Amino acid sequence: MKLQKTIKDEAQISGKGLFGGKEAKVVFRAGPENTGVVFVRTDVAEPVRISAIATNVAERSRRTTIKKGSVSIETIEHCMAAISALGIDNLIVEVAGAELPSPDCSSAEYFKVLKRAGLVEQQVRRKEFVISKAISLTMGDASIYALPYSDEGLSITYDLDYGGHTGIGRQIYSCRLTPESFEKNLAPARTFLLEAEAKQFQARGMGTHLSPREILVIGSDGPIKNSFRFPNECVRHKITDLIGDLALVGRAIKGRVVAYKSGHSLNQELAKKLYEAAEQQERIQKIGTDAVLDIRAISKILPHRFPFLMVDKVIEIEGRTRIKGIKNVSINEQYFQGHFPGTPIMPGVLIVEAMAQISGLLFAQTLEHTGKLAVLLSMDGVKLRKAVVPGDQLILISETVRMGKRTAQCKCKAMVGDAIVAEAQIKFMLMDDEKI
Repeated sequence: MKLQKTIKDEAQISGKGLFGGKEAKVVFRAGPENTGVVFVRTDVAEPVRISAIATNVAERSRRTTIKKGSVSIETIEHCMAAISALGIDNLIVEVAGAELPSPDCSSAEYFKVLKRAGLVEQQVRRKEFVISKAISLTMGDASIYALPYSDEGLSITYDLDYGGHTGIGRQIYSCRLTPESFEKNLAPARTFLLEAEAKQFQARGMGTHLSPREILVIGSDGPIKNSFRFPNECVRHKITDLIGDLALVGRAIKGRVVAYKSGHSLNQELAKKLYEAAEQQERIQKIGTDAVLDIRAISKILPHRFPFLMVDKVIEIEGRTRIKGIKNVSINEQYFQGHFPGTPIMPGVLIVEAMAQISGLLFAQTLEHTGKLAVLLSMDGVKLRKAVVPGDQLILISETVRMGKRTAQCKCKAMVGDAIVAEAQIKFMLMDDEKI
């Protein structure tokens, strides 16, 4: 049985952020069992704790940022890669600054500092997630795959294709993640930019403190005023970034990841998918169901009751933005007696109602303490694409489009398997509970 680990001694690192160029100080402290990696912004009025998990990722260009409310911590990927490579499960990372330091524009200093702090085993079993089903994601011409794999640990293959740029070309690299392989082959690999990109960044006020001697700026003939540490340093750094992003799954990953031209955005999307799968797997193991909200919890939120409650369980919630639920369609549904005898088909209006109810559960994440309910106001773009019959399982998905003080709008779809059976844009009025 593998046990969770944290650091033995306190450690520190300081320096300027890669993008903002401002000084920041980081203190690493041992984390209690089952804490995970938690960042703490200490330079704000009240310290803010942000868990380094996929659901806390904020949208940023070319870096990985976590956020809670209005407080964020920028560019955590190099730090997270070192934490993951060392097998550290629990860690408190106190940060005085908005962006983590980026010494050497690589992960090497983080790895060295944490390794020097020493590791100590704790008394709780380590959390692990074994990839049992393939996941594939694409974004433009980039793609990434998470695959089952027979070997222990995490194996990564990255195909970096800069075929049209003579300074980089095409580079392919594969590795199995271990502390030793990371320290030797990945940690020293640095962030890189094409010459044109570097000029654009500095024109926007980012990275103005860096010169080509301090970050790899690559022209048509290779590095400008610098040299590669490895002939294929660029692809090695891409794998380092990927390891840091996958650390946001919040537990050790067993499987294989294959990436082609993937960047932080696509990496983070995969991390979210793996995080959701891991959470679902652990819920099933713990309570015997994959439900985030079961029927009892749903009944406490929605006013609907038999025979008009159209959501059996909720299996995913992404903050205030997205929800996924299930409606099992049975021949015992009352409406099948008359719709239609001999050819039972679920009425389209009830499929729309089911989408409205799952949306109400999504908005309840925000309205829980306000005394308000979401009441159907209007529907646009309603499309019923396929008949739903007894034995089908409706997968109900709703995504927030806009939410104000008095109205809210969402985009919904209902699926059976991989086929969309209905979709609609639904608008709600937010009303006081006692007035309904």
